[in-house]
Amino acid sequence: MELDQLDVRTAFLHGDLDEEIFMSQLMGFKTTENENIVCKLKKSLYGLKQSSMQWYKHFDSFIRGKRYTRGHYDPCVYYNKLPNGEYIYPLLYVDDMLIASKSRSVIDKLKKQLPFKYEMKDIGEEKKVLGMEIERYQKSGKVCLMQKGYLQKVLQKFNIDGDKKYVSTLLAPYFKLKTTMSPTTVEENEYMSHVPCASAVGSLMYAMVYTRSDLSQGVSMVSKYMYDPGRGH
Repeated sequence: MELDQLDVRTAFLHGDLDEEIFMSQLMGFKTTENENIVCKLKKSLYGLKQSSMQWYKHFDSFIRGKRYTRGHYDPCVYYNKLPNGEYIYPLLYVDDMLIASKSRSVIDKLKKQLPFKYEMKDIGEEKKVLGMEIERYQKSGKVCLMQKGYLQKVLQKFNIDGDKKYVSTLLAPYFKLKTTMSPTTVEENEYMSHVPCASAVGSLMYAMVYTRSDLSQGVSMVSKYMYDPGRGH
């Protein structure tokens, strides 16, 4: 499987606006004659709440016009079946794009088409994306996703020594969480106000969704008590 990354430069400027939006004049543009005039936007700009959505709509219209099908489960994944039965997958994440296919020539063909519509930066063969490392095994033809670097940063963020003892069972069956573990005194509330419990769970949840499904049970259980966690949680 070949996997290349492209970066769309000034992506949000391609979006078309669906409503009227006005903005104050830029510094240095005002003159004595027009100081009370506002500007009407004709295109999307960085900083607008709808910029990312309008850019997505623009790209969606373009790529589907090239006979690509939008994924049913993820609207940012597109695919096209080639005459030889293989597939090519453009994957969009804000202004970053991955192109995956078993055929290098097909990837190169799409990469030549895109610059006619957008200004692109070709980063080449992808080795890391969204905090995930990509490792290829050429002999077996497999691609492996890992988050080792991300998880090391999580450990450092919460001052956990990387040499700590590891366990295979993250949440033993006999370990039960209850609402009675929530703080009941002023001292306990004060202590827990300095514990970044929600941040830690959120960090683990990101890894759980992509590469560490083994964390699902533990993260799911602890997440139920994020509104008022205690020491036991």
